[in-house]
Amino acid sequence: MKTWFNNNSTHLAVIGVFIAICFLYFTPAWQGKVLYQQDVLLAQAGQKEIVDIKARDGDMPLWTNSMFGGMPSYQVLMELPNNLTTYLLRGFKAVFPHPIDVVLLYLLGAYLLFTVLKVRPWLAAVGAIAFAFSSYNFIYIEAGHANKTYAVAFMAPILAGILLAFRGRYLWGAVLLALAMALEIRVNHIQVTYYLFLAVLILVGIELYHAVKEKRLLGFGRAIVYQAVAVLVALAVNASLLWPTYEYSKETLRGRANLKTENAQRADNGVSREYAYQWSQGVGESLTFLIPNAYGGGTSTQLDASSNVAKVLMNHAYSPEAAANFPTYWGEKDFTSGPWYFGAGVVFLFILGLFVVKGKLKWWLLATTALVLLLSFGRHFPLVSDLFFNYFPMYNKFRAVESVLIIATLSVPILAVLTVSEIATQGDKIKKLDKKLLYVLYGVGGAVLLIALLPDVFLSFKSSNHQAMIQQYAQQLRDNTLANELVSALVKDRAALARADAFRSLLFIVITFGLVWLLVKNKLKVQSVVMLLGLVTLIDLWSVDKRYLNADRFVDKLQLNRQFIQEREVDRLILMDRDPNYRVFDLTTNPFADSRTSYFHKSIGGYHAAKLMRYQEVIERQFSGAINEDVLDMLNTRYIITRDNNQNSERIQRRNTAAGNAWFVEKVTLVKDNEEEMQAINGFDPRKEAFIHEEFKPWLDEKRLRTPVNATIELTSYRPDRLVYEYSTPNDALAVFSEIWYDKGWKAFVDGEELPILRANYLLRALQLPGGNHKVEFKFEPQSYHLGETISLVGSIVLLFGIGLAIWLEVRKGTAPVKKA
Repeated sequence: MKTWFNNNSTHLAVIGVFIAICFLYFTPAWQGKVLYQQDVLLAQAGQKEIVDIKARDGDMPLWTNSMFGGMPSYQVLMELPNNLTTYLLRGFKAVFPHPIDVVLLYLLGAYLLFTVLKVRPWLAAVGAIAFAFSSYNFIYIEAGHANKTYAVAFMAPILAGILLAFRGRYLWGAVLLALAMALEIRVNHIQVTYYLFLAVLILVGIELYHAVKEKRLLGFGRAIVYQAVAVLVALAVNASLLWPTYEYSKETLRGRANLKTENAQRADNGVSREYAYQWSQGVGESLTFLIPNAYGGGTSTQLDASSNVAKVLMNHAYSPEAAANFPTYWGEKDFTSGPWYFGAGVVFLFILGLFVVKGKLKWWLLATTALVLLLSFGRHFPLVSDLFFNYFPMYNKFRAVESVLIIATLSVPILAVLTVSEIATQGDKIKKLDKKLLYVLYGVGGAVLLIALLPDVFLSFKSSNHQAMIQQYAQQLRDNTLANELVSALVKDRAALARADAFRSLLFIVITFGLVWLLVKNKLKVQSVVMLLGLVTLIDLWSVDKRYLNADRFVDKLQLNRQFIQEREVDRLILMDRDPNYRVFDLTTNPFADSRTSYFHKSIGGYHAAKLMRYQEVIERQFSGAINEDVLDMLNTRYIITRDNNQNSERIQRRNTAAGNAWFVEKVTLVKDNEEEMQAINGFDPRKEAFIHEEFKPWLDEKRLRTPVNATIELTSYRPDRLVYEYSTPNDALAVFSEIWYDKGWKAFVDGEELPILRANYLLRALQLPGGNHKVEFKFEPQSYHLGETISLVGSIVLLFGIGLAIWLEVRKGTAPVKKA
C-alpha cells in the first residue's frame, strides 16, 4: 500500500488541488447554500407528485399526471434501481455538493484523458483546468442545465477509453469506455452524446486510415471489437432508460407529426430547420473564443453608472441605474447567457500547435474543431449545417446548434496542452520553433491588438435589429432624438467592453508567449513553466467565469424554495378539494412553459422539452387563440387560476362543466383521419359524444353499444400508474376516461380480464365496457422498462466483472516475479 501511495503521490496531489480549487470557487456551496437555477427548480416542481408517491409507497410511479395531463415519469424522474451508475452518481453527489460535484467531474475526467495521452501530471492538470473552466461549462451550470453538464463531464473519459484501446490497452480501454459511456447515457442528454459521436467518428476514420497505411488492420480491428463490446455493455446497463425513451421519443415533438402544421418549431419528423437553427453561433461571434466581451458578453452583462448610456440618461434627468437595462449583447442570437470563451492563452497555444504538433491526433483535433465550428454557424453558414440537417441520421432531432461547440471546449485545450508537451520533450527537434512562436504571436496577438486599438474599424457593435431597437426606444420615450443618442452611446459602450477585454486577452497572450519562449530558450525549467501556465490559465478563465457564476447566484435553500415555489392563497383553496384527480389551468403564467403549478396540482400545462406530439398538437389547435372550453372539460379541468390586473391578485374560477374522471357517452362517431378527429373536438359536448379514429374500429362492437341509462362510473383508487374505477351500466356502453392516451404500456382490465384501450377525442382513453357492475383497472406496465431493468441488471453485473477482471490482471502483472536473464 505504501508503494502504491508513493507511485501515485503526484496524481493524489493533483486531485487534492482540484478539490481545493472547487471548494474555493464555490465557497457558498459547502456552506450549505444552493444555486438559483430556474431550470432545475422547474424540473423539481414537475417531479413533486413522483417524489410524494415515492415517500408514501416506497417506489416511484412510472407515470405522472402532474404535467400535460399525464406523461411517463421516466422522462421526469426515475431511480433505475438495477443500473450500477445510479449508485455511482448518487455516491459522488453525496460527498460533493452541487455544483462542486460537476466541476470536479470536469477536472477528473479531463485529467484522466490527458494522462492517457501521456502528458506529465501537472501539465495534464493545466489541461483539465483549461477544459473545466471554459466559460460555457460554467454558464450551463448557472442556467441549470444539470444533465448537460454531467454529460459534458463524461466526454473526456469516453475519449480516454477509446484512445487506450487504439493504443493496445484493449481491456482497460474497453472497461473505461464502458463505464464512462454508461455514465454518459445515464445522465440522459442525448444531444451532447450525439455531438461527441461526431468527434469519435472522425477519430475512428483517422485511425482506420493510419491502420491501412501502416498495415496494422488486425490491431485496429481488435480495438474496434473491444470498443463495440464496451458500448454494448454501456447500452445494456442503461436499457431501462434507453428503451422506454426511444419508444416514447417517437410519440413526442421529436417524432413524426400527426397533422400537417405550419408551426416553425417542428417538422413532420424532427424539429424544423428554423427551430433547430434559432440559436446559431454568429460567424464573427467566434471572436469571443479569444476576447470574451467582443460581442457584449451576455444578457446578464450590465452597464454601470459610468457608462456612456448612463451619462446620456443623467443629462436628460433619467436615473443612471436604468443603463443596466440596455442590452450589451449585439450578436444574432435572440439572447445568450454569455460568450464561448476558451481562454486567450489556450487559443494561442492551440494555434501554435497547428505548426508545432505532429501526428494523427493533431489532424483529428483540427478536423473536429473545424467541423463543430462550421456546424455551430447554423443559419449563418448553412452549407455544412444543411447537409447534416437533411441527410445525417438524427441530426434534425436537436435544436440550439451552437451547443456543438461543447466539443471544441475539449478539443482546443487538448491541442494546446499537446503543444506545450511537444515543446517540452521535442523542442530541440522542432525546426524554426522560435520563429513559429513569434509568427503566431504576431498573428494572434496582432489581431487582438487591432481590436483593442481600433474596435470600431473591425466590428460594428450593431445587431441586425439595430434600427428596430431605435424605433422601440423612440416609442417608449416619445423622443426620437433621445432614442438615437442613447443607442449611439450604447454602441460606444459595447466598443468599450470589447476594447477592455481585448487588452485583457492581449496580456494573457503575451504572458503565455513569454513562458513558452523562456521554455524554448531554456531559461525556465519545464516544471516552473507548467505551474505558471496553470496559474495564468486559471486566473484568466476564473475571472471570466465569475462574471456569470459567482457567489451572488447562491441563496439559502429554504429561502429559495419559498421564493420560487410559494404556496399562494389560491393554491390553498384549491387543495381543499379532496378529489384525488382533477386538473388545474393556471393563466397567471405561461401555462405550457412553467411547471410551478405542478408542484401543488395536476396541471394541464407544465415545462418539459419532450411533450407528447398529440398533446402539443391540441395546444396549438385548441389553445393558441381562444381557449376551447370543451377541451378543458374533457381534460377534467376543474379550476382555472387567473390574475385580476386591477388589484394585482389571483382568483379561482371553478368550472362545474368539467367532465370528471370518467363518463359514459350517448353517441360514438367514427372519424377517418387525425385531421377530422382534431376538427371534431373544435366544438362538442364531451359528456355526450366521443370521436373514435377508424383504426380502432376492429375493437369496437357497435352492435352491442347502447345509450347508457342510469349508468355510473367512479374513480375509487388513485395512483398515477394504477387507476381503479367501479361502474354500473345496464348494457354495453363506451366509457371515456380523462386520462392521456399512450399505447406503450397502458393496459386495461375489467374484473381481471384485459380489454383493448381505444383512443377518444384525439387525446383520451376509452373502453367499451360490458353491462353490469364491474371494476375497471388501468395499469401502466411498459415492457420496455421492466424487461429493460432485467437487461440493465445483467449489464451492470458484466460491467462490474470487467472492472474486477481488469484490476485483477493489473495487480497480478504488478506482483509477478521478474524473470532473470
